[in-house]
Order: sequence, then C-alpha cells, then structure tokens
Amino acid sequence: MAGARRLELAEALELGPGWRHACHALLYAPDPGVLFGRIPLRYAVLMQMRFDGRLGFPGGFVDAQDSSLEDGLNRELREELGEAVSAFRVERADYRSSHAGPRPRVVAHFYAKRLTLEQLVAVEAGAPCAKDHGLEVLGLVRVPLYTLRDGMGGLPAFLENSFIGAAREQLLEALQDLGLLESGSVLGLKNSAHC
Repeated sequence: MAGARRLELAEALELGPGWRHACHALLYAPDPGVLFGRIPLRYAVLMQMRFDGRLGFPGGFVDAQDSSLEDGLNRELREELGEAVSAFRVERADYRSSHAGPRPRVVAHFYAKRLTLEQLVAVEAGAPCAKDHGLEVLGLVRVPLYTLRDGMGGLPAFLENSFIGAAREQLLEALQDLGLLESGSVLGLKNSAHC
C-alpha cells in the first residue's frame, strides 16, 4: 500500500495520543446463488459508494468516547449501515491489519466479519434508513467474485473503479487470505494493481 507502513496491532495502539485511529470492515457471507444458471456466486462481499464517489468499506474514525477500536467501528457501522448491524458485533478476532500513513498521524485498522446471508441481506435492506445514508454513504454494492468469459467482466472490471486509500489492496488481500475466490484468481489481479 503506497506510502503506508504495516504495523502490528500492539505497536499501532502504543503510538500515543497524537494519532487518530480509523477502523473499517469487510462484511461477507456465503452465497449459494448462481448467476445466469451457470456462474456460482460463492460469497457476497459488501463495499460502499462513498460521498466522494470512491468505493470503500464501512467504518470511520474512533472517537474519544469509544472504549475500544471495536466499539468505535461498531458505532460507525450502525451510523452508516443502520440497525441491522445490531444483530452481530465486529470483535478483535475479526481484526486483519493496521497501516500508518500516508496521511499524517492516522492509523487505519481493517477487519473482516463473516455473517450469515440473512444478516447480510438485512444490512443491505436496512442501509437506506441509516443515519449517514445519502450523506457519507451513497449506497452499498456487492463485489462480483467471478470473471466472465471475456476475461474482463466481473471482478476485473470492478477493480477498475476508484477506491479510497488502501481499500482495493485490502479487498484483494482479504479475498485471497479468506479463500473467497477460487485459488489463483487473486494473484493475477494483484499483479495488475494500479499505482
């Protein structure tokens, strides 16, 4: 991730009071659906269209009143996605990585939370009623985890969109590490990363 330094969580938490912490989460669920009767969906992965026209993950800055990173993240999820997120909680066990910079004195923490498909669909249905819908968040989108026969449609075309910060790299890393794609699918896409 260009200009960012990967940190262990303990190291990130020891940076001191001059640092702000932002937390974001990839929400996903197994999806038995089949597109056009032949393309297995395998998983549903949520991202959001942000106010600035870029794709990112739900979340935001941890505030002073939040007692932990996860409390701040869960508060942000309620604000951005609505009350359906009260059916689950993102915990420390869902933590994936931390990166410092390139923005001065900001540490970005990334989480991935596996939901049931019913929970994920409830989040999608309730999001238009969330406090930040139409303001910070313009809508949710599912990531297509397949490649069409032309070799471009599906995930390769999705990755051509504009992403905020390290969201594209976080998505690709999580898809690979969590086994959400067929083996080998992400490696070629990582190598085609934009600068």
